[in-house]
Amino acid sequence: MRARLLLAAAGVAAAAAARRVARFRPEPADVVPADATGLDADAAAARLGELIRIPTISSRDPAAVDGAAFARFRDRLAELYPQAHRVLERQVLGDGALLYRWPGASPERPLVLMAHYDVVPVAGQDWAEDPFSGRVADGSVHGRGAIDDKGCLVAVMEAVESLAAAGVVPRRDVWLSFGHDEEVAGVGAPLAVEELRRRGVRPWAVVDEGGAVVQGVFPGVPGPVAVVGLAEKGLLDVELTTSDPGGHASAPLPGGAPARLARAIVRIDESPFPPRLDDVVLAMVDAAGRAATPVHRAVFAHAPLLRPLLARVLAAASREANALVRTTVAITRLEGSAAANVLATRATAHANIRIALGETVASTLERLRRVVDDPSVQLRVVSGSDPSPVSRADNEAFAALAASVRAVYPDAVVAPYVMVQASDARHFCALSDSVYRFMPFDLSAAELATLHAADERISVAALHRGACFYRHLIQQL
Repeated sequence: MRARLLLAAAGVAAAAAARRVARFRPEPADVVPADATGLDADAAAARLGELIRIPTISSRDPAAVDGAAFARFRDRLAELYPQAHRVLERQVLGDGALLYRWPGASPERPLVLMAHYDVVPVAGQDWAEDPFSGRVADGSVHGRGAIDDKGCLVAVMEAVESLAAAGVVPRRDVWLSFGHDEEVAGVGAPLAVEELRRRGVRPWAVVDEGGAVVQGVFPGVPGPVAVVGLAEKGLLDVELTTSDPGGHASAPLPGGAPARLARAIVRIDESPFPPRLDDVVLAMVDAAGRAATPVHRAVFAHAPLLRPLLARVLAAASREANALVRTTVAITRLEGSAAANVLATRATAHANIRIALGETVASTLERLRRVVDDPSVQLRVVSGSDPSPVSRADNEAFAALAASVRAVYPDAVVAPYVMVQASDARHFCALSDSVYRFMPFDLSAAELATLHAADERISVAALHRGACFYRHLIQQL
């Protein structure tokens, strides 16, 4: 009797699992193709190339910033987009953050589109050509900032220019927030948030850089996936320091400051934070998994029941997937003695830490101290911020963004995700619960690898599709 009951129960469970897998498919959606009227792909590429040629390089040292280049960029932007600047009200905040208002038929529930026009340095990188050539060749625009983030800025402006030239007045206000110091976690975005708060602006949605349309990234998912960041990890910079009396290098003592620091670094490296599948990554698995091959879909269909296992699988899948499911620690700088024959009186390491959702600066520090387990190694917080709030994916704003993605990329699955980098978007969470991180470009693995690296480039076709996305989103207001 008991055996029969067990067999019956197993049969019921198997049938339930089969039904779950059968239902686990992409939800059908009506796709209305985006209207590209007034958009010229080649002209957009030429304008992006011209703006790339203006080297707006960020630095934490104000004396190292070429303010004239930033001013030249702002002036040239107005010249390149006359119709947009005819309808836009412009403010320059601080040393160069741009905040535009495009008055709509109603100021209620406005849309904020973000980008930044500062770029990271190119020193020490092996570029095949001038990093600021802005050359349009081989179907791509080449140069620092092509993707990050002048490409997004140009795509936004192309959309606004085309609509303004056609005499379109948006149904709601559209705000454009273009930062000038995003790459150094500067003040541009906070100043924009402060100004919007002063004006009583509560955005319906905010769209900044972040995920993109990618392919071949998710195991078992052959088609394109548009990953939209609902949140971003926290950011923590910690200095690890230990000291010694020093002396001549000819008479070292065992266990000196560099050795103790090295031991601490090895302990951190050998004791990574545990992987875990938070709700946003689970939602990503759910959305992308529905488009997977049958074998993978059978696994992804049961993701809520397999959280610990899937977290471990993703952690082992790739560097990028690992960063999605755990707090990561990267040792980025090491310092010891200033002379080759002098013992270090102070050994220092810098740890750049990206904090996973569900953890905090305080909990991360507490764990690091336990792992290091050496009172002679001091941990000092240089700067830190907790993970951002999680934006909504069950509202009209996310649905409109997803519809605009499908209007340009009809074969793409739209999936939420956690952005592992930091962006200006996190500041806007104080104004809206619908802050999304998405670059509307289909980027290859090779193109993604050029972010903050040599030979950055974006295809002319992807830039054009990005402009179509922003145009469609504005028209949906």
